[in-house]
Amino acid sequence: MTLQIARSTWLAVAIAFSSSGVMSVRAEDGETDLPALAAGLKGAKLRLEDGLKASEREGTPVSAKFETDDGKLQLSVYTMMADGFTEVVIDPKTGAIAKAENITDAEDLEAATTQKAAMEKATISLLAVTQKAVAANAEYQAVSITPETRGGHPIADITLLKGETVKNITEKLD
Repeated sequence: MTLQIARSTWLAVAIAFSSSGVMSVRAEDGETDLPALAAGLKGAKLRLEDGLKASEREGTPVSAKFETDDGKLQLSVYTMMADGFTEVVIDPKTGAIAKAENITDAEDLEAATTQKAAMEKATISLLAVTQKAVAANAEYQAVSITPETRGGHPIADITLLKGETVKNITEKLD
């Protein structure tokens, strides 16, 4: 299923939430600064797929998203290991891991736990499904991927961006 969201909607949401410290492209989070994200991605050498691969040294990726933090673009990847969850922050200009910290915030832990449950049922990695989505959508780049379970099956919600045009797609993980 493919859903395109009008640019004007994104801009309205971006303006409404422009005072927020951390912003991402995920509209359902109510946190969007699309112009800043699109501008930041122009200078980025790192793709979401590269970040998923790089984060594997910290565990199995369970979600990833580009976001701006105080006006600076970063890639945040949640990973899981037997003893918990880690947030891996990657510099999109260099591809280097800037930091990797245990997730302790209750809201973030809840999200990571939900994502882990979906990935435990998955037979396809987030990297593979991201590569598939990008290949099927010429000129778009992946900016976020979040797994969940729907109808008993694992799926991934993927947000793609081309300039300031957003495309949200859902892919099966089994």
